[in-house]
Amino acid sequence: MRLVALVAAVVCALVAGVLAKNMLSSRSQQPEAAVAQKTESSDVLVATKDFQMGDKLTEGLAWKAWPKDSVTELMITRDRRPDALKEMATALVRMPIFKDEPVISKKVVLPGAGGFMSANLPKGMRAEAVAISTKSSAGGFILPNDRVDVILTKKSTNPTTNAVVVKSETVVSNVKVLAVNQVFKQASEGDQVTVDKGETATLELTPEQAEVMATVQSSGDLSLALRSIAENDGKTEAEIQPVLADKYQNKPNKDTNSEPMIIRAGVESRAAAQ
Repeated sequence: MRLVALVAAVVCALVAGVLAKNMLSSRSQQPEAAVAQKTESSDVLVATKDFQMGDKLTEGLAWKAWPKDSVTELMITRDRRPDALKEMATALVRMPIFKDEPVISKKVVLPGAGGFMSANLPKGMRAEAVAISTKSSAGGFILPNDRVDVILTKKSTNPTTNAVVVKSETVVSNVKVLAVNQVFKQASEGDQVTVDKGETATLELTPEQAEVMATVQSSGDLSLALRSIAENDGKTEAEIQPVLADKYQNKPNKDTNSEPMIIRAGVESRAAAQ
C-alpha cells in the first residue's frame, strides 16, 4: 500500500509539473504576440472632424496608428509623405470626409490645382448651375449628392380674361446635386480655388439636358423637389441616370411620305397626322 501511494504521488507530481509548465509557457507567449501586433502599424492621416464639400482641411487633421495590413495605396502615410499635415492644411474638400476617416488624395484638391468640379464629373456628364432659393430648394434640406427633380413654373396672362395662368411641369428627374449655394472661383491659373456663397445649385446632367436647362431657365422659375434615397436603393452610381421629360427630348423628323395626301382643286398637299 505504501508503494502504491508513493507511485501515485510521483505521478500526480509529474502531471502537476507538466500543467504548470504549459501555463507558464502560454503566459510568456501572450506579451510577445501583443508586442508583435503593436509594432505592425503605420501612421495614417485622418480627419479629426466632419468636412463637407468646399471646406478647408485647416486644423482638422492628425496622424493615427492604423493596422499595417489595412493600409491602402490611396491613404496618406507618414512614411511616404512626412510633411502631409502642413501640405494638406490648405486643401479643399471635393467629397464629404467624416471624423476618423482616412484622408485620400481623390477627396481633396490642393491650392493651384485646376479642375475642381471637372474632377467630380463622370465622363460624358456636364455641370449646370441653376438659380434657386430656400423656398425653391425644399427649405434648404437639399445637400450635395442628393437626387432631385427639376420643376419649371411658368406664368402667362389670358388675353381674353386677363387672368394669370400658372403651369408647372417636370423638366428632368433623378438629377444628382453636385453643390448647393456654393460658387467655386479661381481668379487665374495657379491661384487658389475659393468658395463663395451664392443662390445656385450645380446639377449633374447630360449634354442634351444641359442645353434644355439653359433654355428653360429664361422661360420661368425653377424649383428642386427632393427625392427619397429609397427610390434608387440597390443601384450603383453608374446605373442612376437623370431622365429628361418626353416633351423636351429631341424627336426624329417625321417621314413626310407617310402623311395622307389631300387633293383640292387639282392641287396636291399633305396633311400632318393629328
